[in-house]
Amino acid sequence: MAFDFIRSSVAGLTLSLAAFAGSAQAADLPSRKGAPVAPIPPSITWIDAAISIKGVTDYNFRGISQTDRKPAIQGGVEIQVYDNLFYFGVWGSNVDLATSPPAEIDFTAGIRPKFGPVAFDFGIIQYYYPDEKRFIDSLGVTWTPRNTDFMEIVGKVSYNWEDKLTVGANVFHAWNWLGTGAEGTYASATAKYNLPFLEGLSVSGEFGRYWLGTTNTNIAFPVAIRLPDYNYWNVGLSYTYKNLTADIRYHDTNLSKTQCFLLTSDPRGINRGNATGSFTSNWCNPTVVGSLSFDITASSIGIFAPAK
Repeated sequence: MAFDFIRSSVAGLTLSLAAFAGSAQAADLPSRKGAPVAPIPPSITWIDAAISIKGVTDYNFRGISQTDRKPAIQGGVEIQVYDNLFYFGVWGSNVDLATSPPAEIDFTAGIRPKFGPVAFDFGIIQYYYPDEKRFIDSLGVTWTPRNTDFMEIVGKVSYNWEDKLTVGANVFHAWNWLGTGAEGTYASATAKYNLPFLEGLSVSGEFGRYWLGTTNTNIAFPVAIRLPDYNYWNVGLSYTYKNLTADIRYHDTNLSKTQCFLLTSDPRGINRGNATGSFTSNWCNPTVVGSLSFDITASSIGIFAPAK
């Protein structure tokens, strides 16, 4: 029995030494994994083009119809440089306004820096209305400026929380609003929430206020007119499937019909012949607008490949 005990003890000691030696030799061997893989830098899309086509039941711009409550076809192309850090583009829509231009054409340019979930947008917008005619009624009264083209400077910021909720703030400023010589500043807050029970479905809204100044008698009307400030809001539901987005949205303002006429010179409210008009407009009334849009980028179909 003692002999068996000694034999088992020696065997155990031998196995322990062998295991130790084996592990020491393994530690001295070079690793078979090779050198660590260098991190791959993210690819950069140096140039891209975003294309958008949209149909709407009413072109509503900050609470005011631009198409006399009729449908519009809209579209644009935006060139984006260095992962959309810099951009410039053109956008157009048919309109039905007092000065009778066939379309509104907007030219845009700016920069969009991003810092994690925070994104900025600083740029300019030039609103151009070709072939418009100053509206003078049958009694010789002038109701519009000669030219309603104007430019805005833009500042936006947004915060994206885990691709679930996006909130933002926006400021637009024009020093010659609609060619009247009055200043116009529009500020708004926005929010969009992606609903969890269906991918692509979201609810969003905006609340803003427009501060407008006094018209300049040298370029617009014979008398100075203090334009009314107003509030604007919208809320809607949208669903995106691949490149298509359907949207239904409620728009409203706190403008009265008389104030709306003062801002739009809606021809429906102006005297006809010897009859005196109501000097009111329905273009700022509550309305529900439906839209269907198609959006695509050139890089998504392989025209511009990201740089490695």
